[in-house]
Amino acid sequence: MIMGLTGGIASGKSTVSALFVEKGARLVDADVIAREVMLPGHPVLAAAVLHFGEGILLPDGTLNRTKLGEIVFHDPEARQVLNQLTHPAIRQEIKNRMNTMEQEDPQRLTIVDIPLLYESELDNLFGQIVVVYVPREVQLDRLMERNGLSLEQAQGRLDAQLDIELKRSRADYIIDNSGTLAQTEQQVAVLWDRLGL
Repeated sequence: MIMGLTGGIASGKSTVSALFVEKGARLVDADVIAREVMLPGHPVLAAAVLHFGEGILLPDGTLNRTKLGEIVFHDPEARQVLNQLTHPAIRQEIKNRMNTMEQEDPQRLTIVDIPLLYESELDNLFGQIVVVYVPREVQLDRLMERNGLSLEQAQGRLDAQLDIELKRSRADYIIDNSGTLAQTEQQVAVLWDRLGL
């Protein structure tokens, strides 16, 4: 069984994914794959350097994520170019890993954590989607605290994604992560049982 999992930035997707893994699910993490395609030697990183310049690299040849983030979070066209460079490779690797896991054990739950699942129009890959939800104000507070961003910077990052309320409205299942960890764990346990796992 394969389920998509998404939510907004700073909503706690990684926390919820980890809770599913603790219960026995396997995880395909799009963020991990996105980092892998930007490692030195990968053709996607080479293409990004060709477009954005050597300035997006650190002296050791690895990606300077902060620098690239500054470019794409404030320029929709630059963000679109980056997405065109990275998304096909990420999408293909997600599909490869999903297929491998499904063939190995079709009865076991595979959670596919994709932050931009709706934005990337990948919702059609999944029969069921879980949205990790927190209200926008909570997202802003967590993002400013976690990343040391100003309110304006945090709002810019949130505005670059589909509104959390829209994601919530399109979900098959919602895990509200605005309370305590224990409350989130309880919701994951209830969903696990509901799915008959």
